[in-house]
Amino acid sequence: MAKQGNSVEDWMANATQTAEADLGAGLSGNDTRRMAAQRRAGRERQKQILNLQKENILSQRTSNPGRRAALEAALAEIEAQLQAIG
Repeated sequence: MAKQGNSVEDWMANATQTAEADLGAGLSGNDTRRMAAQRRAGRERQKQILNLQKENILSQRTSNPGRRAALEAALAEIEAQLQAIG
């Protein structure tokens, strides 16, 4: 489950970087600032999503060791993604 999220995030980051590289030479100062603001807003949305997922995982209680291990792994993945976003 967590690996799929990573590959989507990687794909989105690569697509954004490619688009920025293609457009970078012809952007005005306003366009550059607008793109930077959009990237910041995107990071903030991603942080909110990850924090909601984290809260959901932390709210789940189980006595099943396999389920608990899966929740702990998912939580670790979310923490790593949050740390990567900054």
